[in-house]
Amino acid sequence: MSHSPKFWAVVPAAGVGKRMNADRPKQYLPLAGMTVIEQTLACLLQAEVFTAISVAISAEDPYWPELAIAKHSQVVTAPGGRERADSVLSGLMALGVQARDQDWVLVHDAARPCLTSSDIHRLINTLINDPVGGILALSSHDTLKNVQGQTILGTLDRSHIWRALTPQMFRYGMLSAALQAAEGNPAVTDEASALELQGWQPKIVEGRPDNIKITRPEDLPLAQFYLQQAHNEEQA
Repeated sequence: MSHSPKFWAVVPAAGVGKRMNADRPKQYLPLAGMTVIEQTLACLLQAEVFTAISVAISAEDPYWPELAIAKHSQVVTAPGGRERADSVLSGLMALGVQARDQDWVLVHDAARPCLTSSDIHRLINTLINDPVGGILALSSHDTLKNVQGQTILGTLDRSHIWRALTPQMFRYGMLSAALQAAEGNPAVTDEASALELQGWQPKIVEGRPDNIKITRPEDLPLAQFYLQQAHNEEQA
């Protein structure tokens, strides 16, 4: 008997965000009346497509247990790992009792709180019948330089360059196997790169430019602006 694939989400959230120069990991900084990670999880829950969302948290994290969303019926807590790939794999394993190999998993950064339901549905609708899966991404509009030290070695062809965003969407079994095979490989900086190392070719789905990742202090007010704009659009 065939089963329609379910959709799951994994949110690696064990990082400390040193570039924010804050007194706590960036996912717990205040943003529009919540913390960053609460905004991010709210985006995923509002899409109403996920059977469960697995959040990988550091064992020493004192903030996560205090959040109401940590006790949400659709949220599963998993132990975070040393690297992003370790946390994602741990998040996948936490879903393993329920998830099937052919189910889809969307991995999303905890520090991307401006994700829209429309981007989630566009990614799913575009890739639902794809044998591999793919990622949200943005084409590059800037001139890109190949640099060594402070010296320009050349100019890259930006028509072939895309900026990887999240979510990144792959089959549960395929992604789990790729991450296990690539364990400890520094070349694995996102889920797509793990699949690429196995010889797969993920697809690109163009995402929205307001799906920013909070990395530096100046990103917080920009995220606040985008969230307010989204709220205004909903009220219009």
